[in-house]
Formats: sequence, C-alpha cells, structure tokens
Amino acid sequence: MKLIIVKENEANQRLDKFLAKYMDKAPKNFFYKMLRKKNITLNKRKADGSERLQTGDEISLFLSEETIESFTSPRGHTAVKRNSFLPKPEILYEDAHILLFNKPVGLLSQKARPEDVSLVEFLRDYLLDSGQITTEELRSFRPGICSRLDRNTSGLVVAGKTLAGLQAMNELIRAHRLCKRYRCIAAGTIPGSGRAEGWLVKDDQANQVRIYQKEQKGSQYICMLYTPLEQLSIDGMVCTYLEIQLITGRSHQIRAHFASMGYPLLGDPKYGDPCKNQYVRRQFGLTHQLLHAFCLEFPKIQGGLEPLSNQKFTAPLPELFAKILDAGRRDLRPL
Repeated sequence: MKLIIVKENEANQRLDKFLAKYMDKAPKNFFYKMLRKKNITLNKRKADGSERLQTGDEISLFLSEETIESFTSPRGHTAVKRNSFLPKPEILYEDAHILLFNKPVGLLSQKARPEDVSLVEFLRDYLLDSGQITTEELRSFRPGICSRLDRNTSGLVVAGKTLAGLQAMNELIRAHRLCKRYRCIAAGTIPGSGRAEGWLVKDDQANQVRIYQKEQKGSQYICMLYTPLEQLSIDGMVCTYLEIQLITGRSHQIRAHFASMGYPLLGDPKYGDPCKNQYVRRQFGLTHQLLHAFCLEFPKIQGGLEPLSNQKFTAPLPELFAKILDAGRRDLRPL
C-alpha cells in the first residue's frame, strides 16, 4: 500500500485529475475501476473521483509498487545534462512562487516533440537540484512556464514554481495586466510611434501566420503599440531600433505584423527580407530574428505575489543583438 498526503501544490483539484497526473500512463477507466473496488481510497473511504482534494487529505493506493511504476513516466532530470551543449537560461529573479528567466536564442520554451529539451526541463532540473521539489512531487505537480517565446526569440519568460504562482501569473496574463515590452531591429525607416491593429490567421501546417486588415473566418484580433528608439544604418542599410508593447499576444504576432507593414525584422528567416537577411548573415553570422523580450512590468498585486507589486524587470540584450545595434549606430540619428 502507498499512502499519499495531499500537499498545497496538489490541493483544489479533483481526485481523478490528481490520479491521472500521478500515474500518467494509466488509462482513465483503470482509476475508476480501482475506485469502485476500493483499491484507491480517499481518507480511508470509498471515492468516485469527483471529490475536490484539500491539503492534508490521504490517498491510499492498494497497488503494488510495480503496478504504480508501470503506469508512471520517468521523472528523472537527466535530459538537460545529456544535452550540455544547449544554451543555458539565466535566472533574473526568484521568490517562493515564481522565477524570471532570461531565455537565450536557440532554446525552446516548451517541448514540441517528446525528445526535445526546453526551458521547462531547465526549470524542473533547477528545482530538483536546489531541493525545492522532489521527484515524488513531480508525479502530481509540474512546475511550468506562464509565457512562451519562439525558439529564436530571446528574453524574459515567467515560470511558476508553485500551483499558487502558476494560477496567479496565468490570471494576470489572461486579464492583460502584465505589461510586456520587446526590443527589435526592423528593416526600413519607421517614422513615429503608433498603434498597429489587425487580424491574424494561423496556418498550422506551415507553422506560419497571415495578417489581414479586416476580420476573416477563424482570425484572431491583434494589437500592439510601437515606439522607434533610434534610426540605424548598417553599411547603408537603413533600419529602425524600436520598442513594442504587446496588447495581445499571439503566435508570431510581432514578426508577421511588422512584415505585413513593410518593416520585416532583421534576420527573420520566416517573415523577413531574404536579401537583407543574407547580408547580415555574411557580416555578423545572424541566423535568427532580432527580437528580444526586454521588459516586464507588474501591476499592484495582493496575496502571494505581492513582492512583485509594481516591480519592473529588464533582460540585457544578447551579445549578437548588441553588436549589430552598435554597428548600426555609426550613422545614428536620434528620433
């Protein structure tokens, strides 16, 4: 028999949802069969799986260790160590509930395929190695990230260490209360600040999006504010260094929207200008878009995330981004 004491990170969810996480390879009907036969009980009583768990509840599994293990995916933390060549994220802030990472270019935010290693694996490895979570706890609670960046977009990503942290951050993001600002270099001269709106349609097969000025079937509304910071000239190639504040956050939104406006991001292999991209690849070795999640501003917050109330965090530009920016300042004209 295995006894599980429900902890804070596991509370406030249905028993059947908890069991599906704890033994994630088991079919759903297995749990209901075991509940009916009282091979799984809650607080020493028969349960049907719909019960809402509370901190301190006792879940008894009258199952062999072999059965439990056969229905459980490995929770070890060897994936990151096997891939030591991967770029490493930097922790910019940490408290009891969240982490702020500065994600480097080349690292996925979340897995796209089972064999991938992403920022999520770095997060879980860090929490395991620092003793903030155990392999046993990972059976039923999985720390994760609350915001995503494309593989080759760098910058600030919020991660939740606790259930309370994940829930609170996801609510801030859902309610558009977290101010997210990006820095990028776009081809062409952007004459002044503005508000860009449109409608985005995603092509899942091509992993691309299209931008329209009018609503389309299946489209999503998009909006951002932008402010040019400097005019740049990279050996005569005119570009603009600018800051963007996202109002909505859609897949590839910044990259595709600026390309549709005639100002593709420098280096962007999917939406960029091939000739300009070829030039900066030869000159600087740039193979990705110059887009960086530069700043997060938190609103006034109460509760567990109160230490973040009205705080502002910034992530330094990646080395290659800063190098290209400096090269373009030879003909700098302040705006």
